Amino acid sequence: MSADTPPPAILQLAAHPIRWRLLRELAESDRAVAELTSLVGEPQNLISYHLGKLRGGGLVSSRRSSADRRDTFYGLDLARVADLLSAACGALHPGLRLSSPARVDPSDGGPVRILFVCTGNSARSQMAEALMRHLSGGVIAAVSAGSQPKALHPNAVRVMRDMFGLDISGQSPRHFDAIADQAFDWVISLCDRVREACPFPTGAPGVVHWSLANPATGEQDEITYPVFQETAAALATRIAFLLARIAAGPKAGVQDA
Repeated sequence: MSADTPPPAILQLAAHPIRWRLLRELAESDRAVAELTSLVGEPQNLISYHLGKLRGGGLVSSRRSSADRRDTFYGLDLARVADLLSAACGALHPGLRLSSPARVDPSDGGPVRILFVCTGNSARSQMAEALMRHLSGGVIAAVSAGSQPKALHPNAVRVMRDMFGLDISGQSPRHFDAIADQAFDWVISLCDRVREACPFPTGAPGVVHWSLANPATGEQDEITYPVFQETAAALATRIAFLLARIAAGPKAGVQDA
């Protein structure tokens, strides 16, 4: 590569102070524009402008809220950012390409407890619970619950078996009340509706939102199965990055509900 080659686009995008702040906030949780405006401390039109730049660069995606269609949640594509940053480092020197993240050490201050929540506790949160235990090698104590629990969706069972060889047929939906007296290091809401009903306050340390569409749309199982596959893949990616986050620092320490 010639010495006068311009820096990779991701470095140019991320170098702006406001965009860097936005990336930092979205790396922690999916957020709405109003939240980002408050967190970054800049006018909404300026936040929207820079979000547009980040979306144009493929770093950030947006999804209309299923709770309030007037609102939009923005999320950071961590896998793409990792690939682009690794390529940028490699463009400077091959030896600088990013290495694999550290693994969670169970001896670092005791077991980590994570709660996944969605409205029905029948699909997304059940899959996330199983994936967290699986991808952490059993180091993480994962639990799931919902505000209006209903029966485990058959496609959730099927997709976990087909994609990861996991049997979740024995998992049971539970209400928030069943975990009311428990403490968690991380609480992750997986649907926009339950975010408001979650007994843990939005914005508290360790309380994170992943805005994922509900794969259980009410259509026939064969029709929705590909959506369950997409959801399971998205959960696996996000959980892998969360594990790297947990391995890199102290536990978040969410208080009791």
